[in-house]
Amino acid sequence: MGLLTKEAQDKVLSLLVSEGLADAEVVQQAQIESQKVRKPILAILASENAVTDEAIAHATAVVNNIPYVNLKNVRIEQEILLALPRDVVEHSMAIPLGELNGQLVVAMLDTTNVQAIDYLAQVAQKPIKTYMTSTEGVQAVLEQYKGDFSSVKQAVKATNTELEKKKARGDIKVINEDSPISRALNQILEYAAKSKASDIHIEPTEESLVIRCRIDGVLRQIMELPKAIEPALISRIKILANLKIDEHRIPQDGQFTVMAAGKEIDLRIAISPVVWGEQVVIRLLDKSGTTMKINEMGMTGRPLRVVMEGISRPNGMILTSGPTGSGKSTTLYALISQIKNEKINIVTLEDPVEYKMDGVNQIQVNEEAGLTFASGLRSILRQDPDVVMVGEIRDSETANLAVQAALTGHLVFSTLHTNSAAGILPRLLDMNIEPFLIASTLNTVIGQRLVRRVTTKRESYQSNEIETGIINEVMESLLPKTKEEVEKVSKDLGYPNLPLAQQSSYTLVKGIEDRENPGGYSGRAGLYEAITVDEDIQKLIISHATANDIMKVAKSKGVVTMRQDGILKALTGITTIEEVNRVASDLA
Repeated sequence: MGLLTKEAQDKVLSLLVSEGLADAEVVQQAQIESQKVRKPILAILASENAVTDEAIAHATAVVNNIPYVNLKNVRIEQEILLALPRDVVEHSMAIPLGELNGQLVVAMLDTTNVQAIDYLAQVAQKPIKTYMTSTEGVQAVLEQYKGDFSSVKQAVKATNTELEKKKARGDIKVINEDSPISRALNQILEYAAKSKASDIHIEPTEESLVIRCRIDGVLRQIMELPKAIEPALISRIKILANLKIDEHRIPQDGQFTVMAAGKEIDLRIAISPVVWGEQVVIRLLDKSGTTMKINEMGMTGRPLRVVMEGISRPNGMILTSGPTGSGKSTTLYALISQIKNEKINIVTLEDPVEYKMDGVNQIQVNEEAGLTFASGLRSILRQDPDVVMVGEIRDSETANLAVQAALTGHLVFSTLHTNSAAGILPRLLDMNIEPFLIASTLNTVIGQRLVRRVTTKRESYQSNEIETGIINEVMESLLPKTKEEVEKVSKDLGYPNLPLAQQSSYTLVKGIEDRENPGGYSGRAGLYEAITVDEDIQKLIISHATANDIMKVAKSKGVVTMRQDGILKALTGITTIEEVNRVASDLA
């Protein structure tokens, strides 16, 4: 806020006291202490929490007749924030608020600092209009800087210039670590990490390069770059992933690790040739942001009890199913965490090893070196394992080996790409596994999807006719029929205070959308169905029954389907009906 004259300081103190924002006796004591320690009285009041930083800033602005803005609870669009690079904002403690009459409006701590204002005008290339704000306000907005793409813009300019020089010289140079394009890639990765994105898509079009991030399961475009930057950016990614820079005709896969947003993140790279160039998909595996507790992932009630019973058995198979990105591997890690202890030997075979776990022997598949899921599984069975986890069953050979491992006294975990838990059983038959082997080895099959969670900023509403119809149709067999049943049924299903069935409307929630929570969502939760392979299901397997036939019998035994689990999560405020329909509309 700059240095205040004695007269201005007294006016600020007088205003704080008259407005009831500071106690007169406390101010008097602070004045005495200020003279002793030779420290500004306003700094003493703030350090002792006698007056808030915000109140001091506001009073100072009023006394000096300067416009004031409180930024503590304000969300500013990223496009506006990027009018000034983050390093400039941190150095000057000045926040861009937008443009007004050709001027950049900036909120500052010290509006009397002429040199700082001149510097900001040079950076922004336009005149500056100043407002006063507090330190807390500036810090609050600094946290909103998810992606400072100013370096990306600089890289575009630098790369264009470099390309022109290369054309003139007729040569090509390898991009070095400090090149503009390296800094641009770092900024894209930093943005993705801060946004908790699971994937980055770099997609060439005829005239540009589109960058999209998958956040909470939904792709969002974050920027569009000139076509000229494409070769340099993709070459940089290939260098980091140890891929062939001059190979543009066939797909390539690789991986590397980076530090982004203050944490270590493993990246899986998939590059494919497309019509307008090469598409790059980067999967981010943030080990620090994933819970390994199955109940915190959204599994509760009946599905949780079925799974806990399955993993408590000494042998057999537990298989999870779902599309790519539905959290299957994370579920397996959570189950492994649940059972691991010093008395058992757990060996995993993964491609790639996504999360490193103490107390678990993890093996990375390396097909180029001949270490496939099948050959690796043969080796594992010679290592005296008690529990075996196979990242994915992709072929008949791996499936047969997994079944043999389960038959010989091992507990086997793995995943399959099917639409539902019941779909696992016909899928194994398609892989030429004998029905009697499937029936005798399978303990539990799990189906899952991921839905977005409603953010904490939310509002309630009554379901419309369509939503009510969906709830009544899907939940008829599960929801309590009388008030006396509510507590018992809620406890059984694992969701508190369930509403009665067949109502004319239900109380639902939706999130309040803002920049941080697009669509009103933040984070994800799992939808689960879990089936115990009991004697009745075994008979169906041996008779080559369809997935629908198996699911009908499972539902008659009280199995909660994924769609039902989703509706339960909507009724208890975890997600929305719309979100359940998005990911599980094809499930009964």
